[in-house]
Amino acid sequence: MTNTTQKPTILSAFGNRRTAAVLALGFSSGVPLALTGATLQAWMKTENVDLTVIGLFSLVGIPYTLKFLWAPLMDRFVPPFLGRRRGWMLISQLLLVLGVIALAFSDPARFPALTATICLGVAFFSSSQDIVIDAYRTEILEKDETGPGAALYIMGYRIAVLVSGAVALILADHMPWKLVYLIMACTMGVGILTSFLAPDPKVPAKPPKSIGDAVVLPFVEFFKRRGAVEILAFIVLYKLDVVVAQALMTPFLMDLGFTKTDIGTVTKGFGLVATILGTLFGGAMLVKLGMLRSLWFFGLLQGLAGFSFMTLARLGHHYPMMVTAIAVENICSGMGTAAFAAFMMSICDKRYTATQYALLTSLMAITRVMGSALTGYMAKAWGWELYYLASILVAIPGLLLLLRYSKWTTVAADGTAEPAVVGAK
Repeated sequence: MTNTTQKPTILSAFGNRRTAAVLALGFSSGVPLALTGATLQAWMKTENVDLTVIGLFSLVGIPYTLKFLWAPLMDRFVPPFLGRRRGWMLISQLLLVLGVIALAFSDPARFPALTATICLGVAFFSSSQDIVIDAYRTEILEKDETGPGAALYIMGYRIAVLVSGAVALILADHMPWKLVYLIMACTMGVGILTSFLAPDPKVPAKPPKSIGDAVVLPFVEFFKRRGAVEILAFIVLYKLDVVVAQALMTPFLMDLGFTKTDIGTVTKGFGLVATILGTLFGGAMLVKLGMLRSLWFFGLLQGLAGFSFMTLARLGHHYPMMVTAIAVENICSGMGTAAFAAFMMSICDKRYTATQYALLTSLMAITRVMGSALTGYMAKAWGWELYYLASILVAIPGLLLLLRYSKWTTVAADGTAEPAVVGAK
């Protein structure tokens, strides 16, 4: 009997209703970040707010690091409209719109405490939206769509950060900050419309029966799997080389004599394009290579990208090499990010997607914080060439853990554990 099942093509994996929804939701997820971060700092600076106050405002981002604490509630309870995932998406997005509108009418110079409180609310609603969007894209994407889906989500997110960051700053030169923030609130309409139009997962997972189950069972299920501790170690280590390589990029380039304009233009503009291209290419190749080979290939590339910075450190103020190094780093990092995000989606039990994915992303923060903590000491003691050699070498432990991949278990569509697949698929 002829097998009529066709393997999804790259075009079909990228171009369907599910991945289109993920792209739009990536945009919705990225909009609020700069509005309580860099864009707000620019507003406060124009209002002559004291720098110490501006610095303290970074604390409003705390909800992003603690979102695993209330993620179980979003697994346990189902809104009376649009289902468990789309319902929570709509609720968080509507509250976000109200929060950004409130921020537009705030006065950070006269009432900084009130503005900070509003920002804290925006960050809470934004991180809540992230919880449910991460859960939704994990549940809605087919197995061969996880790579393209992860790539499109990151692309949408990056574009949104550009809109709420660079575009908002440009608008602020021509109109009041209140109007800028009201325009940014309108951009959340992309997410709201998507919440109404996006498809539901084919097999909706049953929510936990109680709060206790929602909190405890995700941990119990995960740690019952073979290789659970190794998987967690892999999540901490896989992107460590990228964290180290990028941690001191601005001081490094300034030490070589590049101007702030050079750095801003290349790292923020050209670098953003390179990251998006790398992410899209990585998502496309994941369809062809499969999970394991993608993690190996992209992991090696993102580690070896450090050689471009070693070369730049040797050459000194060399503009073409600086552009090349930024391009190589961002493209390779983007490919690794696409595979890494797809891997994390593949290991979440769809009964507890919100909680498990929130925990995994919180674990990733350990890499970002701890991996960056000692970089200044390393660069000062060793110099830039040896520093970037170290950024290459720290890729080895994460890659070595992939030798254990065949012993790990992932999760099937029905929530049951299954062996990780070795090879192309």
